[in-house]
Amino acid sequence: MYCRNCGNVVNDQAVICVTCGVPTGKGNNFCPLCGEATDSMSQICMKCGFSLNSYGQQKSKLAAGLFGIFLGAFGVHRFYLGYIGIGLAQLLLTVLSCFIFSPIIWVWGLIEGILILAGSINKDAKGVALKD
Repeated sequence: MYCRNCGNVVNDQAVICVTCGVPTGKGNNFCPLCGEATDSMSQICMKCGFSLNSYGQQKSKLAAGLFGIFLGAFGVHRFYLGYIGIGLAQLLLTVLSCFIFSPIIWVWGLIEGILILAGSINKDAKGVALKD
């Protein structure tokens, strides 16, 4: 990951850039994925195609975890985090099996919800860290 303000490499777990002191995700001069300089009004990086306008919008770890625990059989937590394919798989397995598999899918969601709250799953589908 690269700092959006100065373009230097930043650790994925970092809260701020150690070079310029700006919080990660803030700034609009560089692409966070490839480090290429970008125009401040750009919507996408011209080098790698990464969407710049949605980067840094953190999702709530608490909301994702609770969605997993209570609505895990329907894949709501996966949809919330942007993992549409897995969310759709969980939803279809529950609904198309006439809820026969829903206890199994719910346990799957329960485990993922606990992992989210424990911090083992700490990023959304775009690679943006979940906020506490």
